[in-house]
Amino acid sequence: MLFERPDSGERAVLVHLNLNSEDAREDADEFVQLVTSAGGDPVAFITGQRQHPDPRLFVGSGKLDEIREALAEHDGQLVLFNHALSPSQERNIERELKCRVLDRTGLILDIFAQRARTHEGKLQVELAQLEHMSTRLIRGWTHLERQKGGIGLRGPGETQLETDRRLLRARIKSIQARLAKVRRQREQARRARRRADIPAVSLVGYTNAGKSTLFNVLTQAEVYAADQLFATLDPTLRRIAIDDVGPVVLADTVGFIRHLPHKLVEAFRATLEEATLADLLLHVVDCADPERSDNIFQVRSVLEEIGADDIPVLEVYNKTDLLGSSPRIERDEHGKPLRVWLSAQRRQGLDLLKQALSELLGGDIADLAMTLSAAEGKLRARLYALDAVKDESLDEQGNFHLQLRLPEADWQRFLAAESLREDALAVHRKTPRPPVPDWLEQ
Repeated sequence: MLFERPDSGERAVLVHLNLNSEDAREDADEFVQLVTSAGGDPVAFITGQRQHPDPRLFVGSGKLDEIREALAEHDGQLVLFNHALSPSQERNIERELKCRVLDRTGLILDIFAQRARTHEGKLQVELAQLEHMSTRLIRGWTHLERQKGGIGLRGPGETQLETDRRLLRARIKSIQARLAKVRRQREQARRARRRADIPAVSLVGYTNAGKSTLFNVLTQAEVYAADQLFATLDPTLRRIAIDDVGPVVLADTVGFIRHLPHKLVEAFRATLEEATLADLLLHVVDCADPERSDNIFQVRSVLEEIGADDIPVLEVYNKTDLLGSSPRIERDEHGKPLRVWLSAQRRQGLDLLKQALSELLGGDIADLAMTLSAAEGKLRARLYALDAVKDESLDEQGNFHLQLRLPEADWQRFLAAESLREDALAVHRKTPRPPVPDWLEQ
């Protein structure tokens, strides 16, 4: 006989326990935000204190009665736990309460399923859901010996549970193969960008820190941005122009959260690779959030988990308007930008962010004055193609006097491509020439 799971709904009783273990501790306010982001209607919030979770029901019998009473009083349709429940705990609580039970991981998966827009995003969410479901299949049946029936299917065939697991494994394998293809396609695009020497910058940060709003104002894009958790799931890439650097690829990525389920990290590996292979990470921080320090720690933990902890980071403290603070750049003892304070919503401090990007990505800059004769028009045209000419004048003899500013590496490539030596040209450096890498001298 089938064991049918109770019907679900939106009227939710929320359960949050304060556990002694620091690793298992969750934020109650963030939990309410997660529920409302999922479209839930919190009708009761039940809290408690325990040394350790009960192995069978997670909560004690007294707390279970309190949850049962809250369901009856508020006509609740489901119970949401701000913790990770084992499959057996979820099943036992459902049998006791006769209603649908969802843990923190299941809640986040539900939000991801609602937010996914692209084909890739939907595949990644489905993979995470299937892997989460694979440990919970047993609760679909009251016994394990349900055999297939019908002519040619009787006998010691596989149980329905075994059939479900086999189909689930096949679907997971299919999705993983399709995501592997997406990963290969992304890698081809990255190789093309590397050949063109285009830096890649990825926005990372805690969910709802303002990454998509910042992305939109920098790129004039129309990525969905809202004051809710996990508004962005699908990665979006755009080109922007940065002074002394040229084109830069900026990527908007999924927001992080404390105790981000490992299944989600694995499923979104193709998306998170945009962060692991970036030249620079912009860590966007909601500077007005009282949990700012902990959020920064959680983001760094996820970056370490995905192998992006050794990539240079520029912190962007967003929402300064909520603090009444002015935009500014903070630097280390060597003058290198460490963090930029700005307000993406009010478009304040964006010029400071671009200045910091220019300093961090631009490297050594060649600031030159150069004279070309009328017969050297091809060289002049190629310098214009590099967007290196900042000013130009023409003298009475028809010579072009150019003011050039471009990355040192681009200048050395230009000389090599034209088979020229700097000391043989009418070039004056406004700043000393930095040491040139061996590969450029060859």
